[in-house]
Amino acid sequence: MTEPRPIAPGLLGNGPHGPTLVVGRCGACGRLHFPMGPACPYCAAAECTVAEVGPEGRLRLFTVVSNRPPGYRGPLPYGFGVVEMDGGLRVITRLTESRLDRLQAGLAMRLVVEPLFTDDDGHPVLAWAFAPEADA
Repeated sequence: MTEPRPIAPGLLGNGPHGPTLVVGRCGACGRLHFPMGPACPYCAAAECTVAEVGPEGRLRLFTVVSNRPPGYRGPLPYGFGVVEMDGGLRVITRLTESRLDRLQAGLAMRLVVEPLFTDDDGHPVLAWAFAPEADA
């Protein structure tokens, strides 16, 4: 089997309790942003440092996507939503659960890393998603 690769470099970390998201923490306003960037998207300060958040979060908003968006090569349907992480960061993300009757605002979620698709060279492409805590 071909070695898996991340969907993009520098997005994921590995903390003591599971996978994490690599985020930026603004030195001026203190806000977190994902993905990490050289400047704060909220106040434009250039004093951002690297931090990691996760793997726990709470589902805030959700829907199910049943039509393939441009460039998306993963399975359909899939859940899509906003998960709030510790520290207040809200991440727009893919969800592993695609049944609306199993999703609700406030549901405990856990960050997972899993193959999303296989690229043209045969490499499984790893991406993050959030799974209901009971399923993770």
